[in-house]
Amino acid sequence: MNVIQGYDPETLREIVDERECRMRLEEIEHQRSLPLLMERVFLLKVLDRLDEALEAAEEAVRQARMAGTRKDLLRARVLHATVLQNRGAHEAAAKELLHVADEAEGQRWAGIAAFAHQHRGRNAYEAQEFTEARESFKRSLFLRREAGADDAELEKALRAIEAAERRSTENVDVLI
Repeated sequence: MNVIQGYDPETLREIVDERECRMRLEEIEHQRSLPLLMERVFLLKVLDRLDEALEAAEEAVRQARMAGTRKDLLRARVLHATVLQNRGAHEAAAKELLHVADEAEGQRWAGIAAFAHQHRGRNAYEAQEFTEARESFKRSLFLRREAGADDAELEKALRAIEAAERRSTENVDVLI
């Protein structure tokens, strides 16, 4: 189920159908598989239930460490970092996303590395570090191309680059 309807052009956060999110959350609330636990984290996050999302994200990371693959662990850590980001812990989120991106690139897992860089860019964007955001988005675009991403994924990265460039320029104009 894809509850994401798009992305806000100013904040770059997901636009979701909250009703669909709540319904899906009820469906999977008591399931404990790792994929459903990670979906639950995402749903809690976009519904702004951040305390519950953080608790579930920490559980997902634990479960991925114990019973998942290295790729599962990296995906769970990205999700954990996005919850930290939404809670305003930008520095902690940036560190976790950088570690994930580095490990994924070292393993040549371009898709996971692109995912981590995209979220690293969003985190930097929210922290108003637009130059860093732009560089992360560009890296994500490069890795998405390398991984054979579809046009919609590439377009998402391009829009994020444009938003960071626009905000960077706006901030320069304010300082002059």
